[in-house]
Amino acid sequence: MHAFFLLLAVVCLGISSADGVGRGLGLFLVLVMTVVTRETARLLVAAWMGLRLRAILLLPIGGLFAYGTPESQEKANQGVGQFAMALAGPVANIATAAALAAVFLGAAGDVKLLDQPWITSAYLLRSMVWMQACMGLLHLLPAYPLDCGRLLRGSFARKHGLAPTGRTATGLGQLLALAAMVGGMLLHSPWLIIAGFFIMIGAQVEDQGVFFQSVVDTVRMREVMLTDFAILSPSDTLADALSRCVHSLQEDFPVVRGPQLVGIVSRQRIVDALRNDGNGYVQSVMSRAFQVAQPEDTLGTTIRRITAGHGLSLIPVTESGRVVGIVSVQNLMSSMSLLAEQRRLERQESGE
Repeated sequence: MHAFFLLLAVVCLGISSADGVGRGLGLFLVLVMTVVTRETARLLVAAWMGLRLRAILLLPIGGLFAYGTPESQEKANQGVGQFAMALAGPVANIATAAALAAVFLGAAGDVKLLDQPWITSAYLLRSMVWMQACMGLLHLLPAYPLDCGRLLRGSFARKHGLAPTGRTATGLGQLLALAAMVGGMLLHSPWLIIAGFFIMIGAQVEDQGVFFQSVVDTVRMREVMLTDFAILSPSDTLADALSRCVHSLQEDFPVVRGPQLVGIVSRQRIVDALRNDGNGYVQSVMSRAFQVAQPEDTLGTTIRRITAGHGLSLIPVTESGRVVGIVSVQNLMSSMSLLAEQRRLERQESGE
């Protein structure tokens, strides 16, 4: 859940100051439940399609999905999957609004759903209906990252490429967001201002995510792996291994028997074993649960392996069964920074 929800809670309390803190918090919870409704529907559709999700970032206008695999990302952005994911949220919100309206009118016929203001802390039942309806209608606007805007971006991306289309879609979304904020000020509508603000924020957040994804999916392991690294043997004593740790900046070491990788051990594991059990052999404390990468694997694939590894901090890079490099969380940011500088210099030289 993005920290902007805290800002929105303050805004709801400010708008509802005349009605009391309780109703202000009630109005905030109405908005939260509206977002939860649409994202639950999208999660159900994602599960039905068999998509793997790594994380969901909730914003006041909806959620941004981070997919666990490139296949899931591609499936969600193409064909029927793209339309299903785009329609799930608006349909869920509008259907919920209709269901709530029917329940409220049936249970208490004096609920005046058409009176204005539609969304107010003074009438939370009416606000529940219109918050759901407005959220659903909002995502039918062609503004990225709203559902309809994301659908249009996906359609153009297949023809013109993701990067230029992403920049165009983000610019259009921010332009419409600015128009909504200006319109809100002219019409004295705080909700229109809030919607425009969060559309602009959402466009920037998702555009950064798309840019990061495009970068990590073009960088190969051979470009960022460490080629100057120390290895240990399973027959090394822990005392000898500790001596080697003293002269290395590595936190984790590949354990190799001949040309074959047989395990991974961390310097902290070595120190703990020496303190608790005395001297022994590396093979007794090394981890045999590890994953390997190939030099031509993308960085995005490796990051997903590290994330899925439950504490895995090092991935050896092997070629023909031989360890030719390592990638660790410790050195990854430094390597990426240096690679970016190297590419910048190469572009300058080619331009000259």
